[in-house]
Amino acid sequence: MAVNNSVIEFILFGLTQDAGKQKAIFGVFLILYLATLLGNFLIVVTIKTSRTLGSPMYFFLFYLSFADACFSTTTAPRLIVNSLSQKKTISYNECMTQVFAAHFFGCMEIFVLILMAFDRYVAICKPLRYTAIMSRRVCGVLVILAWVGSCIHSLAQIFLALQLPFCGPNVIDHYFCDLQPLLKLACKDTYVINLLVVFNSGAICMASFIILLISYVVILYSLRNHSAEGRQKALSTCTSHFIVIVIFFGPCIFIYTRPPTTFPVDKMVTVFYTIGTPLLNPLIYTLRNAEVKTAMKNLWCSKV
Repeated sequence: MAVNNSVIEFILFGLTQDAGKQKAIFGVFLILYLATLLGNFLIVVTIKTSRTLGSPMYFFLFYLSFADACFSTTTAPRLIVNSLSQKKTISYNECMTQVFAAHFFGCMEIFVLILMAFDRYVAICKPLRYTAIMSRRVCGVLVILAWVGSCIHSLAQIFLALQLPFCGPNVIDHYFCDLQPLLKLACKDTYVINLLVVFNSGAICMASFIILLISYVVILYSLRNHSAEGRQKALSTCTSHFIVIVIFFGPCIFIYTRPPTTFPVDKMVTVFYTIGTPLLNPLIYTLRNAEVKTAMKNLWCSKV
């Protein structure tokens, strides 16, 4: 069934229409975006070139940092440019592309976090079988499955977005294209589509969060049989992972697991997981990880 669209472009409202605040948004988010790219680039290069960071945990961290940089890039540049631009339009095709890219890399981050939790579970609960279970081949297959799963999720989101007819208002009350604000502009009843969005995005967020919580509860319970030094090292690693999980999944669950209603705080919550989380991840994993910090020092000292 063909969808009747008279709208060929949208106008992104952004975070605010206040001229003074827009200049502040440009400066603040430009710095945050560049810091995000720098931090994640450092992790990617360090893991790729270091001989000491060859374990599965760092293999998955490599892909987490890559997904973070791409995830932030799907939203931040347009927010930064539009904050100083008089023309804040985005074409229909560009909008659909942004929906796909944001959900693809966001879902990729979710799946990689699950793989990292699985890696910690095997390392702590089944240490004698760790090398056999988490072989390089198995890790590669798991990452490929994560890419495929992300692609399926994103294609489902695009399929739902393409079912929406737009025949009137074209101002998106957001700083990037996503299904929730697009549903408000559609000139048809969107109740069923919204349920499908909740079933797709909301279910992935909630189910993944529950799986991760259960895995870390099991890990913490198993630590009672470890030595004090082993417990401290495992707790340090798991704490870093758990912090990332909470700051990423909290906002996602808030946005994607509810009826089609909007709140004034929605855009700031979205900023937190689309721009804030990709910035915080490198800080959390480097500041709390001596091996990564040492590898970074060795890498950059050898370049000098």
